[in-house]
Amino acid sequence: MKPAGNLTGMLLFAGAVMLFTGLDTTAKWLMGSGLAIMQVAFVRYAGHLVITLLAVLPRQGLGALRSVDPKKQLLRSLALLSSTALNFVGLSYLPLTTVTAIMFASPVLVTLLAVPLLQEKVSPLQFVAIMLGFFGVLVVVAPWGNDLHWAILFSLGACICNSFYYIFSRMLARESTATQQIWASGIATICLAPVAFMQWQEPASWLVVVMMCAIGLFGAASHSLTTLAHRIADASVLAPVIYLQLLFATALGYLVFGQIPGPSTVFGAIIIVSGGVLLWLSGRRKRLAAVRASAIAISSEQSHMKTKEEKR
Repeated sequence: MKPAGNLTGMLLFAGAVMLFTGLDTTAKWLMGSGLAIMQVAFVRYAGHLVITLLAVLPRQGLGALRSVDPKKQLLRSLALLSSTALNFVGLSYLPLTTVTAIMFASPVLVTLLAVPLLQEKVSPLQFVAIMLGFFGVLVVVAPWGNDLHWAILFSLGACICNSFYYIFSRMLARESTATQQIWASGIATICLAPVAFMQWQEPASWLVVVMMCAIGLFGAASHSLTTLAHRIADASVLAPVIYLQLLFATALGYLVFGQIPGPSTVFGAIIIVSGGVLLWLSGRRKRLAAVRASAIAISSEQSHMKTKEEKR
């Protein structure tokens, strides 16, 4: 991959990360403006679904709806829906930075779940990263404190569901991005519709209506930018960019809600990020080892062929 492609990919992914943070910020603001939690989740996915269908169906037709594995696609979609619903409950009660820090433990949990579910092996470096990640979450949650909020449990549940979402995404690596987006947003919209309409609250102003439309756009645009970034840049180059989300969450948490993260949140987030960086380094080391092994094998094969030709 050319350096220019990597740089463009990093900028696109940074934009996607900013939009993901904007989505969470908008959700928290809408719930603070009087909308029900499931109502906000519904408009987030309904908007995402409409935008995706308008973009995909004219080019791919109804074939975009077909999945290579409907069962896993359903489980993936339900995992994402559960993660979003639980995450929004956490967001409605907890600071934006706290919820974001807890969700950053997902890659660590994915590494652990990949052992029984994907038959992957955990290296010593990855094991250290897992322990760091869990310790970081423990510091953020601070169960020994008197101000432990019950909504923390929902954020932890969101993190677990998000990890299963990533596991199913890896199982469905052959599936097209368009199909995955349609299934995820479509199933979420269908499941959330009855609850959302039972809890429906009228928007208090036109600004609320505008933000209800924007949240779906944020969701669709962030997924599209993520896909585009991974097409033109190496995944190993893009991985560290995700940690910009903590900076964005801290900035928006302060600017929009006047929230400043406490010492335990900052310290715990640093530990969680350290675990994530170790996972990235471990993965990069494995990829480099695989490339070297492949190069040695090719060189050995070429040398063997050359020797055979000389004997002739």
